[in-house]
Amino acid sequence: MSARERALAAARGFLGTPYRHQGHRRGVGCDCLGLVRGVWRELYGRGPEAPGPYSPDWAETGDGDPLMEAARRHFRTVPMGGGLAGDVVLFCWRNAGPARHCGILDEADAAGPRLIHAYEGTSVVSSPLTPGWAGRIAGTFRFPDEV
Repeated sequence: MSARERALAAARGFLGTPYRHQGHRRGVGCDCLGLVRGVWRELYGRGPEAPGPYSPDWAETGDGDPLMEAARRHFRTVPMGGGLAGDVVLFCWRNAGPARHCGILDEADAAGPRLIHAYEGTSVVSSPLTPGWAGRIAGTFRFPDEV
């Protein structure tokens, strides 16, 4: 089984996990970054790096694009439009703004592509990757086979 397939299975294990800012534990609580960090930990036995404390508005108040920079350090870049189930996607809300949200692509269903992600006010869900969401994808990344 490929790392991408294992990542998808691990991400599905997080479904229903409550939203918790800075959390990264399946069944206990996580935010969007914590989902990706938790899947990484399940695949490789440890986290890629500790992000340090961050506020809910970190992307608006900080400098640079720390989420995108970290993704480039730890994952393999996938060409835009080439994402498959199990790949990580980063989203930005403003053109040329920093990546602000992340999730893991799920298998498409009859209604179209899906996304596993956590966001404030809900739990980890698999929701439709609507055109509005898809139009905000800033980068797509694949889990490495080995670390």
